[in-house]
Amino acid sequence: MAERDDNKSGAFGLPVAQAAGDEDERRVALRRDRLLAALTLIAGVGLALALPFALKAGAEFFLPTTAALVIAIALVPVLEWLERRRVPSALAALTCVLLFLVAANVALAAIIVPATEFFRRLPERIDRIQMNIAPLIDLYQSFQKYLNRTVQHLAATGPIKAPATTAVTPPSSILELAASFAPSVIVQVFFGVLIVFFFLSGWSRLRKKTITSRASFGGAMATARVIQDVVDDTSAYLGTITVINLSLGLLMSGLLWVMGMPFPLMWGGIVALLNYVPYFGPIAAAMLLALGGLMTFQDIWVALVPAFAMIGCHLIEANAITPLIVGHRLTINPIMILVSISFWSWVWGTAGTLLAVPLLIILQTIIGAAGKPDIAGFLFEHGTLTGRGKGGFDGSAEERETGG
Repeated sequence: MAERDDNKSGAFGLPVAQAAGDEDERRVALRRDRLLAALTLIAGVGLALALPFALKAGAEFFLPTTAALVIAIALVPVLEWLERRRVPSALAALTCVLLFLVAANVALAAIIVPATEFFRRLPERIDRIQMNIAPLIDLYQSFQKYLNRTVQHLAATGPIKAPATTAVTPPSSILELAASFAPSVIVQVFFGVLIVFFFLSGWSRLRKKTITSRASFGGAMATARVIQDVVDDTSAYLGTITVINLSLGLLMSGLLWVMGMPFPLMWGGIVALLNYVPYFGPIAAAMLLALGGLMTFQDIWVALVPAFAMIGCHLIEANAITPLIVGHRLTINPIMILVSISFWSWVWGTAGTLLAVPLLIILQTIIGAAGKPDIAGFLFEHGTLTGRGKGGFDGSAEERETGG
């Protein structure tokens, strides 16, 4: 009888002792998985907090490298078009680099050379600017007097000590300024050009090696899909936005030429360049156009026409033309755009502002394919950090092995 009691079976025909042991092993495995997930989450948070400071401290290396990689990814379709026509990879890469350098130099020459001449006249045009904005200055002075009287009634009487200021010695000449910055800029530009060339010349071999080195066919297909999505999305965005910005710049140049404003191509180039920065770029372009109009025209309302025209053209472009051309494929959350612009502007300044949206597209494509960490699930559900990617799956390793 005792022997029969010892052989009593639990659920699924297993002995009671064996079932209890399996349950204990599952609990231990669950605690171990949760501990590993917690360590992964802590390491990820630490890396996310330290990475911005590392990028900012190492801007002389990371900035040209990142900018070169973004430019190279955008030029990959041109490279592949040349390679399909039996052009050797090295020659095709050199052609892409030369085309980009020519386009960049033409754009900069069209903007910088006239801008230097135009803003050199700024001290001579101060009187005209003051005459144009005299009504606004009078209104501001009246409002300021009213505020001063109000503050005098509300503020406590007593001496107010002026804050101590530290004198900063500016460069004594342009040559001194150029000597302090130009060498590093030249080195960074040359370094970036080399990265673009070697990346493009070895692109086909690198992509093939990355795909064929996967252990499974599914992994190879997923890798190929991610690489193609990154190239397509980045090049499509930059190519489409470049065409739109050039069209907007040419439109503004024609309008300013009709109005008789000097250097219309320069202003069109400034509009096209600043329009790469969502939200903030068009505002800066409108302010510069207002300054240029006040320097040129005597009537304040005529002087503000270029700025109002810029605002109107941008509203039409941003709300009708760009969504129609770009479509929903490259639609990005506006909050993410603002966060990306703020982050990269803090890390790398103006260059980071221009790179913010392309970098956001690249990261969004990679994360969308790899899967986002399920932090809410880790905190409130099963304690895992697995997310769902494009064509991917979620669940634990045991579920993936068993198909559960």
